[in-house]
Amino acid sequence: MTVPREMPEKWPRVRGPGGAEEERRVRANAREYNEKFQYASNCIKTSKYNIVTFLPVNLFEQFQEVANTYFLFLLILQLIPQISSLSWFTTIVPLVLVLTITAVKDATDDYFRHKSDNQVNNRQSQVLIGGVLRQEQWMNVRVGDIIKLENNQFVAADLLLLCSSEPHGLCYVETAELDGETNMKVRQATPVTSELADISTLARFDGEVICEPPNNKLDKFGGTLYWKENKFPLSNQNMLLRGCVLRNTEWCFGLVVFAGPDTKLMQNSGRTKFKRTSIDRLMNTLVLWIFGFLVCMGVILAIGNAIWEHEVGVCFQIYLPWDEGVHSAVFSGFLSFWSYIIILNTVVPISLYVSVEVIRLGHSYFINWDKKMYCAKRRTPAEARTTTLNEELGQVEYIFSDKTGTLTQNIMVFSKCSVNGHSYGDVQDVLGHNVELGERPEPVDFSFNPLADPGFQFWDPSLLEAVQLGDPHVHEFFRLLSLCHTVMSEEKSEGELYYKAQSPDEGALVTAARNFGFVFRSRTPKTITVHELGRAITYQLLAILDFNNIRKRMSVIVRSPEGKIRLYCKGADTILLERLHPSNQDLTNVTTDHLNEYAGEGLRTLVLACKDLEESYYEDWAERLRRASGAPEAREDRLARLYDEVERDMTLLGATAIEDKLQQGVPETIAILTLANIKIWVLTGDKQETAVNIGYSCKMLTDDMTEVFVVTGHTVLEVREELRKAREKMMDGSRSMGNGFSYQEKLSSSKLTSVLEAIAGEYALVINGHSLAHALEADMEVEFLETACACKAVICCRVTPLQKAQVVELVKKYKKAVTLAIGDGANDVSMIKTAHIGVGISGQEGIQAVLASDYSFSQFKFLQRLLLVHGRWSYLRMCKFLCYFFYKNFAFTMVHFWFGFFCGFSAQTVYDQYFITLYNIVYTSLPVLAMGVFDQDVPEQRSMEYPKLYEPGQLNLLFNKREFFICIAQGIYTSVLMFFIPYGVFADATRDDGAQLADYQSFAVTVATSLVIVVSVQIGLDTGFWTAINHFFIWGSLAAYFAILFAMHSDGLFQMFPNQFRFVGNAQNTLAQPTVWLTIALTTVVCIMPVVAFRFLKLDLKPELSDTVRYTQLVRKKQKPQHRCARRGGCGGGVAALRLRLLPPGGFWGAHHVGEEHAPQLPGPVWLHRPPRRRVDRNPAQEEGRREQPRHRSQGLSIAPLCCRWGGAHPTLCHRMDLGGMGPPYYAQGGRADPGAEVWRRSDCCSVTKKEPFPIPGWDEWTLCPPPPPPHTPPPHTSPPNPTLGEGLLRSQPSHRGRPHPQSHTNVSQQSHCAGGGGEGGAKGGGRGSAPCTAPPLTHVSSFLYI
Repeated sequence: MTVPREMPEKWPRVRGPGGAEEERRVRANAREYNEKFQYASNCIKTSKYNIVTFLPVNLFEQFQEVANTYFLFLLILQLIPQISSLSWFTTIVPLVLVLTITAVKDATDDYFRHKSDNQVNNRQSQVLIGGVLRQEQWMNVRVGDIIKLENNQFVAADLLLLCSSEPHGLCYVETAELDGETNMKVRQATPVTSELADISTLARFDGEVICEPPNNKLDKFGGTLYWKENKFPLSNQNMLLRGCVLRNTEWCFGLVVFAGPDTKLMQNSGRTKFKRTSIDRLMNTLVLWIFGFLVCMGVILAIGNAIWEHEVGVCFQIYLPWDEGVHSAVFSGFLSFWSYIIILNTVVPISLYVSVEVIRLGHSYFINWDKKMYCAKRRTPAEARTTTLNEELGQVEYIFSDKTGTLTQNIMVFSKCSVNGHSYGDVQDVLGHNVELGERPEPVDFSFNPLADPGFQFWDPSLLEAVQLGDPHVHEFFRLLSLCHTVMSEEKSEGELYYKAQSPDEGALVTAARNFGFVFRSRTPKTITVHELGRAITYQLLAILDFNNIRKRMSVIVRSPEGKIRLYCKGADTILLERLHPSNQDLTNVTTDHLNEYAGEGLRTLVLACKDLEESYYEDWAERLRRASGAPEAREDRLARLYDEVERDMTLLGATAIEDKLQQGVPETIAILTLANIKIWVLTGDKQETAVNIGYSCKMLTDDMTEVFVVTGHTVLEVREELRKAREKMMDGSRSMGNGFSYQEKLSSSKLTSVLEAIAGEYALVINGHSLAHALEADMEVEFLETACACKAVICCRVTPLQKAQVVELVKKYKKAVTLAIGDGANDVSMIKTAHIGVGISGQEGIQAVLASDYSFSQFKFLQRLLLVHGRWSYLRMCKFLCYFFYKNFAFTMVHFWFGFFCGFSAQTVYDQYFITLYNIVYTSLPVLAMGVFDQDVPEQRSMEYPKLYEPGQLNLLFNKREFFICIAQGIYTSVLMFFIPYGVFADATRDDGAQLADYQSFAVTVATSLVIVVSVQIGLDTGFWTAINHFFIWGSLAAYFAILFAMHSDGLFQMFPNQFRFVGNAQNTLAQPTVWLTIALTTVVCIMPVVAFRFLKLDLKPELSDTVRYTQLVRKKQKPQHRCARRGGCGGGVAALRLRLLPPGGFWGAHHVGEEHAPQLPGPVWLHRPPRRRVDRNPAQEEGRREQPRHRSQGLSIAPLCCRWGGAHPTLCHRMDLGGMGPPYYAQGGRADPGAEVWRRSDCCSVTKKEPFPIPGWDEWTLCPPPPPPHTPPPHTSPPNPTLGEGLLRSQPSHRGRPHPQSHTNVSQQSHCAGGGGEGGAKGGGRGSAPCTAPPLTHVSSFLYI
């Protein structure tokens, strides 16, 4: 090889002082030279073990777990005869079982990794060795080899593309295995090597590459090729990465630069950060506390042993001599301490950790198998990609969501555009008013264009007319769209074009240009061919200035056939509008108005501009670009400066507006999650107006909100001032609503946050990316967090991927709350990895988000089911499992502690050693596993209907330190009774034959049997959802206990193992005594009855929402047969004639309403008036003309008036809202019903005509109303007889049909007034003219009835 002058003669060190590679040097066709650097081979290894290393390495890894080490330590103690009162197998059996199960799982996983590695390593590739192509396995490919790839083959290593069968050294690759994108990408060889087409020439190629060291950046590569005394810059466009597939290219040759573990694919396969749940962290703390408690018990018993030996035991030395080596009572106490540590260690059994993993695995399979989270269109099921976070799904308080592709479909449609100050896309009638979609005429006819896409639709014919009339501005507009992109065109047959774009936006824009006559046909590295109104024109492509998240724009420089050089640029309005020539100011103002209008409709906008370049300037700029491209250092910065220089003083052409529709079910999902007290933050790169309008569309922002704060400050001071004003307004609003808060600037951060989060009213915060950058600074992040967390919804616009992760990290840092991030693109990966739980949407932007996530599915609406059903159930099951597990083990273990005071603190066990071994493995393991896997408190439909059921997980109510101590107290209480009741009975009891009943083995059998029965009954009480598996495990475990008990005391085992099973027939003799069974029954009743009584009283006096839902479900099931009879007219009235149902909205405990079957009998149509939508991008003065017309119930959304009563208050009119199949019905009194609508009260209310006990505990009366009088008829002067339950149907005063009720438009913030009175007086007046009563605010209603 000839060394160019620029290349240093003394090479810098390839590896740094720490062994890290600083740069890579690769010489083609020189294996001996390259082997000096000891580069990795192309053999990959993802497996962890081999046959020799498996056992030692796996055991080493398992004993890094503290629990396994702890039990190994106990096993070692048990091997010391002086301190062990238990046989070694009581610990080694469960320990070996756990280690074996884990080892088998690890071995199975590693076997499949070995299998996958062998399959990949043994693939064949053609390698150029000694001037001849040879078939070699991938594992034998080395750095510096030249290999040949053929069409549809996988790329074996990271290659520098040398040449290909296509002109100009082009080739096409599919990168689905790298980034999930299925569209083809183009790669190009450097011009100097693209002519190396034959094998002999390639065999003589001796170029040398100096490039960056191995890294995981898929979109970047920097290097230089030195050959023939010249150097040539290399970029990512010259590289073929391992994992890509060669497409539409017959063959190509490449030089191996990175091999095996050094390839970018393998560099990106590192392990994701391990996430632990809050329950895991709490359990680790509790285990430490339990260990401390265990040590305390050991110390107490050891002191007791020393005292007993000193005071009493010394007198019995002849009968109870000390063990060999024990010469004092103190030393005896010391040994006793370790003995009791061994005996009492079962308070934390090793089976706890195994059971937790089994339960989590079961929950993960339930998610994977859920058919209701399966997307048939994409054939994509939900997938739990981790098993460690399932219960955390039931504790989420903050959701951070991307917008594009997550809330929206990411299917882009060209909707509107602005060209030279004229807006196109709206269809207007003869009066100049915009025509709605349903009233529009036929779409524009593109039949004049044989290359038009038949799936494209546009409704404004004036744009096509402008094209056909030759408007130069419109022509230049579409010319830019047809040239400035990276789309690949494929023509499978004459006239059938298929575009493959890297983003849906690009595809939509190029398709629009295609239909309007500017058809992109093909491209080469140096040319782009476009058919402009039927005439083929080839432009010379001089440069492509790529798009990235920092530049937020893309440009191309082309030379027209006339020799004119022009730059075309498209990008975000915030970037491009600053780069326009000052002469464009008037046009900029008009276009900005159009942009705001488009964004207000939720459309995605781009600005288009162009610039003519002088030949001399371009040649100078291109030379500087060439030098910057070959710079060994700071290449990216130099290129960015050159791009910035040329993209200045451009001429504005116009703007585009692309529609990205919401996914199905997004508004309903957000509304339900909001009712579950989950705060949703949207972090998007779109502009403010677009994001705000999408916020209204998906019901994050609603008309009910008190105020939407917009933070747009450009400096730290401006942002701080805007945040301060927002907090002041929230505090002022809270004072005006009488909450008693007063704002003080000197409040501490924690106190201020708690006050802000307790304020009345609903607020939203919208903040821009440049403002967010200041808000995330260290001295302002707390202020931003306080303000944002006090808002119901937060939208962050124009944010970068890094800012998304910073926002999530900020909430994690200061809020003790579980966060969930959901997204679909590569720009969401950092956010997904930062959050406690990451969810990936498998959508249009590849699978990078899915690969980084913990859970994945295809549509945002499935998040509702993931959290409210699977997450809530997982949290409930895990909490019940842990509570029961600690209870049963304390009840089991503490018996030894009490027995110590009656056996001279000798570390004698109460139970048989086999019972100790099998208690947690056989007798009690399966029932608690069944409860942990299958238990439910309410069915899945009710979990979705009543979002408030989700709150206990957020508040961590079901398993916390308090619940833990309650379980421990119950376990200790059970152990006391379990020991002292049999002890007291056995003190004086005799057998049937008069012999003394009390002996050690009979006592042990009685206590053990009582324990197994008590804990089995207890888990029966704890189980809320019985399956055949639960029955089988509970009764099967009891049967297994008695079978094993009788077997261990049988003659057969004694004859085989006389030293191990000495007590022949003891179990049969003991359990044959009625006294023993009476003792067991008494112990069971005394242990269980307090639990039953407590739960009964709690259910009656302070029921939880889940209790009420279950009870109502039970009542409904019992009433169904009577409903059927009532419809046939053969069962009469009664309670069963009314179908009761609980309300889903938040906080309405005990609210009921008439069932669906009574809906036709309710009063006629009631008008619903919706106030104008408040949008931050419009002038409030203009909103008066934008009010929506009232909607009739037949149009979908309807309300039906009902009458409510609670406590001792007067009856008040309320409404039931039917959403017409869009979701469950909602109900309201005097104000909001749900985030998506407002119900306006009527001024009157029916009177009370009957009081009777209500059949559900906690509510004491109903309210019934007489039928209303006919319209315009005075009300009757006599009270009708009280209807019986089931006959009286709720009615209100007649509605004014055909128009809104004259008194129905009441402000949300006003309080409800109703007509007072009850009995006869109230009925006479019909509610009018009576003294008004004030209903309590909606937020203070705790239990009230809807009939």
